[in-house]
Amino acid sequence: MAAYIAKRLVAAIPVIFGLSIIVFVIMAMIPGDPALAILGSYATPDNVAKLNQQLGLDKPLVSQYFIWLGNMLQGDFGRSYTLNRPVIDEVLERFAATLILAGPALVLCSVFGLLAGIVSAVRQYGFADKAITFVVLIGISMPSFWLGLLLILVFAVKVRLFPPSGMYAIYGGGDLLDLLHHLALPAFTLAVVATGVIARLTRTSMLEVLRQDYIRTARAKGLTERKVIYKHAFKAALVSVIPVIGIQAGFVLGGAVYIETVFQWPGIGSMLVKAISTRDLLLVQGGVLVVATAYVLFNLLVDVIQTILDPRLR
Repeated sequence: MAAYIAKRLVAAIPVIFGLSIIVFVIMAMIPGDPALAILGSYATPDNVAKLNQQLGLDKPLVSQYFIWLGNMLQGDFGRSYTLNRPVIDEVLERFAATLILAGPALVLCSVFGLLAGIVSAVRQYGFADKAITFVVLIGISMPSFWLGLLLILVFAVKVRLFPPSGMYAIYGGGDLLDLLHHLALPAFTLAVVATGVIARLTRTSMLEVLRQDYIRTARAKGLTERKVIYKHAFKAALVSVIPVIGIQAGFVLGGAVYIETVFQWPGIGSMLVKAISTRDLLLVQGGVLVVATAYVLFNLLVDVIQTILDPRLR
């Protein structure tokens, strides 16, 4: 197992390297001059030229990339133009807030998606199956940002049960209960679409497993239906569903950009939106690279769990 993990870690290095190239090139292709955005009303031709020279933006694109890559490998992600602080400090601080949002959302979508898929498969073509399928299709088809605005209108404006934005109350609060109170709406919004995807694939995998011969043999031996479902069928179906959960983790991290903007959550998504609008290249590159690296590492964890659960992969 240690050799397998080491092999996957080595294989992840060129993936992250390729991601760094893609992020750097895309940011370089965005029209506009960062020096103009930074200087604002002081952007005279001489000032722009001097600032571009200080930032190294007057060098060829290839040279800029390797300078940035070399600094990054030493832990120096540069300094944010607009915030005037190290990029790595800002990114890690914002990424921690994003994990606080994305972690519970991933747990919610995994638990409820698996439970809904199991019930839907066991009660195939029954009322529960049709009701779950209807709700799941609505959830998958609904844009996350629109659902977030709808929940704010209903539960924050009309009912006033949850706060409409932020991570903590402006006055007072700051404890765990305050955080959970602010976390409820954005975490639920972020989990809805992923829950539907996991539920549908869990149902498909469960139905396929329930038709296998060894399931009929288990029932013929007199095992209770609960043991057949959860001890045999679910364990086999879970092997196929776990990679999908890994993919949905990427969706949750990506969807956090919209949800954080809607709910004014101080995470890496809202940071990237502001950094792109101000052409803060180093901040965008550092933020996207950290998110992409986290996604690659999480998928590595998912592969390891799948290998543990499925003896055939070992």
